[in-house]
Amino acid sequence: METSYPKLIDPSKTRIGWISIGIMGSAMVSHIIAAGYLVTVYARDLRKSKDLQTKGARIANSPKELAEMSDVVFTIVGNSNDVRSLLLGEDGVLSGLNPGGVTVDMTSSTPELAHEIHAEARRRNCWAVDAPVSGGDAGAREGTLGIFAGGDSEIVEWLSPVMKNMGTVSYMGGAGSGQSCKIGNQIAAASNLVGLAEGIVFAGKAGLDTVKWLEAVKDGAAGSAVMRLFGEMMVMRDYKATGFAEYMVKDLGMAAEAAMPGAALSKQLFTGMVANGDGKLGIQGVVSVIRRLNGLS
Repeated sequence: METSYPKLIDPSKTRIGWISIGIMGSAMVSHIIAAGYLVTVYARDLRKSKDLQTKGARIANSPKELAEMSDVVFTIVGNSNDVRSLLLGEDGVLSGLNPGGVTVDMTSSTPELAHEIHAEARRRNCWAVDAPVSGGDAGAREGTLGIFAGGDSEIVEWLSPVMKNMGTVSYMGGAGSGQSCKIGNQIAAASNLVGLAEGIVFAGKAGLDTVKWLEAVKDGAAGSAVMRLFGEMMVMRDYKATGFAEYMVKDLGMAAEAAMPGAALSKQLFTGMVANGDGKLGIQGVVSVIRRLNGLS
């Protein structure tokens, strides 16, 4: 069945492959299954795929086998090393993807690796898009993620019928541009998180009701999506992971070559979370570091 680019995407014919079904991935691919697409998933731990199987997903035993069964393969994994192995490895996606096939990496990774994957895909007469996301597990569940796409514009446009099920796609430019956009996003988000944490701790030390403080400032210049998403969680010291603190450290580390003093300071504070054994907690947990610095439990 020849259904890959440039044939128009059709939910009844276009075969979708999906690698990684963690907090974000399982919610995202569920939207694609619900839209009627033929989906095959690969996960190291097959037990995690049972819910998706009940929704109609098929199972592949390796990235290569999944690619052989797919026209478009999405990946969203932990780090650049995982991306390299899954896409460029001997048994990786590009070793099995048919000519005209497309791979879409939604991991927060490096622009340099995105360029490398794109070049290898083109060498094999395939296509590659880097499309990291923002919005956390809530955005994944609700299908409202911000998706930052880099690669060939015509391929990103071709993918829009399936990607719109997960959120809003912004085309940023050539290969690697999506990853560069995500790094910039993380620099801004991390600074917002640190500022919010400091504001909450300061308000509490000043004797203010921190819930009332949030309510008072949310519609002024201090208000932000970060405050809306994480303000109450910080006040309640609810550090349930929507995005892991250790991933924020990774993302900010990718900005290290540029002179970004605010990002460097933010990275130190999130690294403090990891050093305290809290790397698997949510990014809003950076308030715990600010509390410790102020002698609070």
